[in-house]
Amino acid sequence: MSILGNRVVRREDPRFLTVGGTYVDDVKVDGAVHVHYVRSTMAHARITSIDVSDARKADGVLAVYTADDVDLEPIPSNNPAMPRPWLASDVVRYVGEPVAAIVTEERYQGPDAAELVWIDYDPLPAVVDPEEAMSATGDALLFPETGSNVAMDFAMIGMGDQFTDDLFDGCDVVVRQRLVNHRVAPCPMEPRAALATWDDDGRLVHYACTQMPNTLKDELAARYGLDPAQVHVIAPDVGGGFGAKSGIYNEEHLLGWVAKQLGRPARWVETRTESMLTLGHGRGQINYIELGADKDGKVLAFRNRVVQEAGAYPLIGAFLPFMTRLLASGVYAIPKIEVNAQSVLTTTTPTVAYRGAGRPEATYAIERGMDLLAAELGLDPIEVRRRNFVQPDQFPYATASGANYDSGDYEKALDLALATADYDGLRAEQRRRRDANDPVQMGVGLAAYVEITSPIPGGEYGAVEVTPEGTARVLAGTFSHGQGHHTAFAMIVADKLGIDIDDIEFVQGDTDVIRAGHGTAGSRSLQTAGAAISEASTQVLDRARELAAQLLEANPDDLVLDVADGRWHVAGTPAAAKTWAELGAAAAQQGQTLRADVDFTPVGPTFPFGVHIAVVDVDTETGRVVLSRMITVDDSGRILNPLITEGQRHGGIAQGVAQALLEEVRFDEDGNPVTANLADYGMISATELPSFELAPMETPTPHNELGAKGIGESGTIGATPAVVSAVADALSPFGIRHLDMPTTPEKVWRAINP
Repeated sequence: MSILGNRVVRREDPRFLTVGGTYVDDVKVDGAVHVHYVRSTMAHARITSIDVSDARKADGVLAVYTADDVDLEPIPSNNPAMPRPWLASDVVRYVGEPVAAIVTEERYQGPDAAELVWIDYDPLPAVVDPEEAMSATGDALLFPETGSNVAMDFAMIGMGDQFTDDLFDGCDVVVRQRLVNHRVAPCPMEPRAALATWDDDGRLVHYACTQMPNTLKDELAARYGLDPAQVHVIAPDVGGGFGAKSGIYNEEHLLGWVAKQLGRPARWVETRTESMLTLGHGRGQINYIELGADKDGKVLAFRNRVVQEAGAYPLIGAFLPFMTRLLASGVYAIPKIEVNAQSVLTTTTPTVAYRGAGRPEATYAIERGMDLLAAELGLDPIEVRRRNFVQPDQFPYATASGANYDSGDYEKALDLALATADYDGLRAEQRRRRDANDPVQMGVGLAAYVEITSPIPGGEYGAVEVTPEGTARVLAGTFSHGQGHHTAFAMIVADKLGIDIDDIEFVQGDTDVIRAGHGTAGSRSLQTAGAAISEASTQVLDRARELAAQLLEANPDDLVLDVADGRWHVAGTPAAAKTWAELGAAAAQQGQTLRADVDFTPVGPTFPFGVHIAVVDVDTETGRVVLSRMITVDDSGRILNPLITEGQRHGGIAQGVAQALLEEVRFDEDGNPVTANLADYGMISATELPSFELAPMETPTPHNELGAKGIGESGTIGATPAVVSAVADALSPFGIRHLDMPTTPEKVWRAINP
């Protein structure tokens, strides 16, 4: 019986729950100095002077560096005219931007010395609203030499670069709505940390809290003008990333330069407040949607004008409207689509990839549009969706927005979700409350979604090696920061080789051991590294068959592997057999290894899909919203381990619900952050969440041997629009069709009582 598809308990957890993990801050290197960054207290200002003379005299201070000291090229961005400085020079562009680096013997000495750094600022206008920033001029421009705060302009899908006048010709109804996906903070349990040192042979050794060790290696080589072989990146355990730790951060990358100047290792560990202020934020997108249909609810055309907030520098967040554009049509067969997007600079923390990264925004836009269309036509939102789904016999399906969906059955997912939720029963209870004029009204919200996983072209590395002791090592170029890769990848090897899962070692995160790798982002690990490991296991089998044939003096074609006990024998004669330990030892004696290294390149990305149903109770007297039920179908292809898959779904759903209900990064009109710690930022907890009701469904992809798609981000994509739609549904008796996130009690109460 195959181990695949079974609820195998994670092998990572006992260590984390007993002795604990080893994180960058736990790595001990003799003689390491500590770096503390002096950060801007203004959102936008000219720096007229920096006086560090007193700080240099402070106790334990070894050096204080400003931009004038750093002789490295600026960090490139998605707009070459808007590079990011290592330390702010001339101008600061957001509160928290590093201005000076203080190096001390002890960690506590840096913050004390920072109080002695005097920076004179000449204030410039802050631009917090991205739509206002688009039309800003003069001193309100973050890079005045460019003449605009628009950092990136994405051409629309359609004819030319302008919206067409006849897109909605033939439509009986067109609904329009402005939608806001507000900023959220990633809030990983482990804040960022890094440690850099130089070997005697001139190699940079960089310990990193990262999702992409090998990618980071290449980035550091480029920044320091080194051959990649001269950079060694080590990523120990990482306490969460959610996409934000896949980015390039100057505080971390400058440590190699500091270490070179002083001839000593340099380390930096951020505080929680620094993490809230300067770890890249997520979302920050405004959508102007127009959805046209005939009188029966058949959608004929969709338009989405996107304004993406990039923050002070156009990092990966500025690029994410590409994903929003690609998935504009959602799960629907829409013949005509137009999307245009602009990424805009504001005097705020830069935005980066955050769990879902452009796909939740696309789903939110089309799903809220479908609900508004249903309300306009007086139709059930379920029926409107049924009339527009891409049908199973249409796959692979090319959308009008440029995506090529691999496989799916959207109506089946809908039916499963409705049955699990008892949709008719929910509507009956809703009618009862409305008829009784109950102050606590029920709302039922639905979201059908499709997303893209492994969206960035490129392959992944995986390797499998059987040791002389008969155990196995599995290596992966992706990186696990909580996803359960050890267990998942070991299951693949155990299934093919018959080696006990507890005898399989997992290796990751050391670029001297892992020769290549893109890393973990876009829910790509299982379908890329997992597929590579599966292929490597097959190659090890082939080599083992030849070796076993030699030892048993048999024809290789006559040999079989008894996976149950990991023994090779001639078919029909199990008495004479060779174990993996015997084969591993024999290979070593011959100067060989039972090892295979594979670089797997997928045919293309995969497109998971699903349906989420949210049920909320809204107290119309206080505005309080309580999520009472959350029912989800999340189809990510073939399920390797339901336990791990469900864990990923739980986390994603929680983060999606959080954005809908309460989480929000906020700035005042002067660009000052007002959610700078977890006392001010309303991060969700188990208290605000019900037990999720997860219905399983599997539609394998043809794009890899495992049939697997990604699952890490699906929860964030389906949950948010479902919850917002549920709140809008509860408020519909008051004539309210839409309410922007987060649906806080104050916002709900004000909508009811304008």
